[in-house]
Parts: sequence; structure tokens; C-alpha cells
Amino acid sequence: MNTHPRIVSTGTERISLPLATAFRTSRGSTQTTENRLVRVTDEDGRIGRGAGAPLAYYGETTASAGEALPVLLEAVERIGDPHAQQAIAADLAARAPEEAAARAAVSIAVHDLAARQTGEPLYRRLGLDPERAPPTSYTIGIADPGEMAARTRHVREAGYPILKLKLGTDRDRARVSAVREAAPEATLRVDANGDWTPQEAIENAEWLAEANVEFLEQPVPATDLEGLCRVSESVPFPVAADESCVTAEDVPRVADAVDIVVVKLMKCGGVRAARRHIATAHAHGLDVMIGCMIESDASIAGACHLAPLCEYVDLDGSLLLASDPCSGVEFRGGQVDLEAVAAGTGARENDEW
Repeated sequence: MNTHPRIVSTGTERISLPLATAFRTSRGSTQTTENRLVRVTDEDGRIGRGAGAPLAYYGETTASAGEALPVLLEAVERIGDPHAQQAIAADLAARAPEEAAARAAVSIAVHDLAARQTGEPLYRRLGLDPERAPPTSYTIGIADPGEMAARTRHVREAGYPILKLKLGTDRDRARVSAVREAAPEATLRVDANGDWTPQEAIENAEWLAEANVEFLEQPVPATDLEGLCRVSESVPFPVAADESCVTAEDVPRVADAVDIVVVKLMKCGGVRAARRHIATAHAHGLDVMIGCMIESDASIAGACHLAPLCEYVDLDGSLLLASDPCSGVEFRGGQVDLEAVAAGTGARENDEW
């Protein structure tokens, strides 16, 4: 018999999050991102928090998430038990199969509340070892080489040892050279966001290898699995699939084409879906990077608790923001500090927002 306090109310609001600096990828530039904040409250007044970051690339918008969330939250209120996560996940998927970010927001909030009710951090409820969480990378968006170098020095001074460089436009080689010169000891990862042809990726691999790049993420368009495989077979470092591998169901299609898959709660739809995505990738012999969009700490906090399951971490989305209504898991020298979380995901709302 369930003895946990029941969910008595839910709510959501649209939040506009300004970035500290304009963030540019090969698909465009942004200075503000829109998220949906979700709250799930039990009869003792505990609140579970989550957030969703819809992305038009996946056919979602803040408006479409806003339309889906009342329907999803009605399902949560009907079930009532935040620990009934299998039933909740199934109901959410049935009600809004095309709204992964909205489902993720609700999933994170429910997991946060369930762990708060038992007085333990989410990673412990999942049986995970916080010391196995790898350090996060910090993303440097596309800019002039000098500006990227200056940003690199700032990030390195803040203690982050791993940098992820967005590429996919002209002057990519000059950008990588400037960053490497500014941070000769840093670990470098490169993300082309699908903007290169296979031949371009193979040719670029020569100078990427000279810069000692650790791995290359999504070098070719998402649907070009043949090209992705050709790149993987031709370059001297691992290749990762992000846009080519959205959910666990995509893993078998990319398993022979890449070495790493990028798992994001916003792509696959929540905590349970992400765990399945990670397990499926590992079952196919692939490494996993847990990643994110540009998101509030209300959602990044949930993803942090899955870091011990993964070989790589890229959870810097909230670090790029100028302000955020929520705080979450701290990063110390890039390291995910899960042991500082007392209960739930660690997400909390800031009074000054």
C-alpha cells in the first residue's frame, strides 16, 4: 500500500532566460532561450521541480509545449503517486508522443518530488555512485577566432578542463588553432552540428588531430548515416551521434556508424527514457555522453544525476545563462558535485528572480 503523500497540485509557467553572451552554432545565433518551468506539489507542501527546453529542430516550440503540459500534468494529478514513475511515463508518452521536452519537464519534477519525499538525492534512489560522474565540458560558441580564444581563457580561469567547440562555418581551422593556443593543456571536443559533408569532415580531421581533439560530434547531417559511418572509419578519433540518435530506438541504426551517442532528456522525454537510451547504447558497445540544450538548472539538475552512468558529460547549458529562476547542482572545477545534494535533484528556486 502506498504511504507516500499524494500529489495535490501541479503548475507550469513560461520563463525567458537571457544568455550571458550571444551563443552561435552553425544553425544560427541566440541571445535568449524560452523554457517551461514545472512544479509538482504534494499534500505536505513539498515541491518537485523540472523544466523543458523545446527546440524547433525537433518540431517543438514553447507554445506547443505549453499546450501539452496541462494535459500531461492532469495525468500526473490523476495518478497522484510520484513514485509510480513507470505508469506516469507511459501515460505521458501516450498523451504527448511528439512533445519530448514537455514530457522531460514533468518527468524531472516527478523524480525530484519522489526523492524529496524519501529524503535522499536522486542518484541514490537510482543506486548510482556519485564519484563515477565525469567532469562536464564547457561549450564555446562560434565567434571570431580572437573572441573564441578570449572566451576560452575566461572558461579555463574558471576551472573548466574540457572545452567543446562549436564549428561548421568558414574559418573553422583558425578557430580551433586560436582556442588551442589559448588553452594548450585543455581537452578539446568539436561539434559541427551536422554542417559538414563526409569529405569535408575527413579532410578537416587532419588538422583536428593536430590540435589533439578528443572526439568529433555530429560531423554530417543527421540522416546521412552512410556518411557518418564513412567519417568514423576514416578519422583517427571517436565520432559521436547527437541529432542522428534521438531516442533508444535510434541506437541500433547508428551502432555501426559511431563510437559515442549523445543522450539528452529533452530529446528522449525524461529520466526513465534517458536511462533506457543509455542502457541501449551500452548494450551495443557504445559510449555515452549525457548532454543538454540551453536550459534552466531546474532541468540540468535532473540530468546531472545520470552522469555516473556515462563516459562523458556535457551539462553546461545553465552555465551559459545570465540569469535563471532556479539553482541546481554545483560544478567544482567542472566536476559534477552530486554529493552536495541533500534530497531530490537539488533544484531550488531563487528568491531574487
